[in-house]
Amino acid sequence: MLKLRNILYIIGVIVLLSSCARMGRPDGGWYDETPPHVIASTPADRSTDVSAKKVNIYFDEFIKLENASEKVVVSPPQLEQAEIKATGKKISVLLKDSLKPNTTYTIDFSDAIKDNNEGNPMGNYTYSFSTGNHIDTLEVAGTVLAAQNLEPVKGILVGLYAELEDSCFLKQPMLRVARADSRGHFVIKGVAPGAYRIYALNDQDGDYRFSQKSEQIAFSHDTIRPSFCDAMRQDTLWLDSLHIKDIKRTGYTRFTPDDLVLRAFEHVQTDRFFLKAERQQPNSFSLFFSYGSDRLPELTPLNFSSTNQMLIEPSARRDTVTYWLRDTTLVNQDTLNVAMTYLMTDTLGNLVPQTDTLQILSKQPYEKRLKEAQKSFEEWKKKEEKKRKRGEPYDSIMPPKELNFKLQLDSKLDPDRNIRFEFDTPLASADTSKIHLYAKHDTLWYEAPLRFEPIKTKMWGDSIATEESKRIYTLRAEWRPDIEYSLEIDSLAFTDIYGVASAKLKKGFKVGSLDDYSSVVLNIQQLKGKNICVELLSREDKAVKSVQTTNGYATFYYIKPGTYYARLFVDANNNGVWDTGDYNTGLQPEEVFYYPYNIECKAKWDMNLSWDITAKPLDQQKPNEIKKQKGEQQRKIQQRNIERARKLGVAYPF
Repeated sequence: MLKLRNILYIIGVIVLLSSCARMGRPDGGWYDETPPHVIASTPADRSTDVSAKKVNIYFDEFIKLENASEKVVVSPPQLEQAEIKATGKKISVLLKDSLKPNTTYTIDFSDAIKDNNEGNPMGNYTYSFSTGNHIDTLEVAGTVLAAQNLEPVKGILVGLYAELEDSCFLKQPMLRVARADSRGHFVIKGVAPGAYRIYALNDQDGDYRFSQKSEQIAFSHDTIRPSFCDAMRQDTLWLDSLHIKDIKRTGYTRFTPDDLVLRAFEHVQTDRFFLKAERQQPNSFSLFFSYGSDRLPELTPLNFSSTNQMLIEPSARRDTVTYWLRDTTLVNQDTLNVAMTYLMTDTLGNLVPQTDTLQILSKQPYEKRLKEAQKSFEEWKKKEEKKRKRGEPYDSIMPPKELNFKLQLDSKLDPDRNIRFEFDTPLASADTSKIHLYAKHDTLWYEAPLRFEPIKTKMWGDSIATEESKRIYTLRAEWRPDIEYSLEIDSLAFTDIYGVASAKLKKGFKVGSLDDYSSVVLNIQQLKGKNICVELLSREDKAVKSVQTTNGYATFYYIKPGTYYARLFVDANNNGVWDTGDYNTGLQPEEVFYYPYNIECKAKWDMNLSWDITAKPLDQQKPNEIKKQKGEQQRKIQQRNIERARKLGVAYPF
């Protein structure tokens, strides 16, 4: 009997150990897909006449809060941030601001609440209470998009004002707020009946009002009146990702408006102040400003004689000014001291003269450059000496430094492109007689006419005057499709302001055949008579080509095969660039629309497409393929169960 007991004991231990060794989910077990449920709260949800500032919410399982600082929003907004904690099966919220009388308070958790094990989201959950004798239940919903590219704006605050004056957005915190999710979608809850204005704000200082020009905003002058009605919707139940189980019609209460679209923008930073001075290269230095000005800075030398030996190169916006030092004495001087007088914005917003003293230091000291030049010379000398000893041709004089430049030219050139030259230093001369372009017709080469000229940019603040670049040039010619060309540049064709000349260059290329390209015509008759700029976009949402038109047609030639997209903006001031808005003057940013489909271009294809800019709502126009701000995909546990059932060869119990 004793021996039998020992045998049974040993068998039991073996079974126990083997079961402990098998880690993981038991065969046939399903993932938990049940989200947490609220079982109680103090005060009770939707309570009235509440005076307590602490709220406890209890759940049926252990929970966690995900990104509470981003997702949880208390409304009316709390100037002193509420304390929100999740411990075990409870969430505690401590409101630190004093409670307003006769006010509905909402704590919108969005989808921040998840169970602790599988991470099942509870879904959009909002707790509410009132300090008065009733609860306000109306809602306002919509989407916030970036005005320039219709990207959803994640995390921006959206708020209501009961006061309809424009100044309320500048002086008072928002009345009721919500935060846009990853799709740019927002729902403002607990709204009382009445008339409101709506605003969006990327609040940088936590005061719930537009107090800094750098804050991203959106506004509308339309008055909204929240209401509700009975409505029906279709709910689709899926067997799996491909098969529908059932479609049910469900009644619900629809709160309106629920389709608002706000276009967010940043103001142009017109306040002008000096940022910094840089001297990366010994032969030039740059002055950087926060904003441009028609009037360039005036420099007074403090440790050298004159500024006449400086060549001035302002940027297109005149917010950066580069000074090229012609005098080699100044180039070799490590420190330049100057008094700079410029226009600066004062505390009243006016441009006033300001004088600063600058000490501009070279990043490459003269002594270090001398050592590097000597080292380079010694290396060259050793190399030539080795050639001499081997009886090979060698040089006894080190050749002069050559003028380098970047040539934007591939082996294949599109017929509507030109060749761009970009020099590191400003040119003193360009001898066009030493630039030759040859075209091959049949088997013979013929010299082709060309034009070599500096690019011209519009002067800042002037729609007529232009300024010629001192370093960037374009070579133009009549590029004929399917023809071979040879660009040949003689030595000494280009000389910069320091006397450094270019070397000889020869480069062959071919212009693409018409059979290699497609063309696209977009018919936008709704905007006929308006100035519009239409852009053909790459998969990266960057403009590949652009045209300006007023006749409602946008035509693009020489399009390489591939997938493209299209965007347009209404160029209200006809300056050729998209302009942002201005809250102070009530100016909205220029309107932007996206063609809602991709455009597949194939060689030899000519495409004619009609574009109805109102066919889809603005928040549904931009194709998902080129959106950078993607909507967050909630994890679906049921899909994991379906996959597990497939592997086990059993039916999942829906």
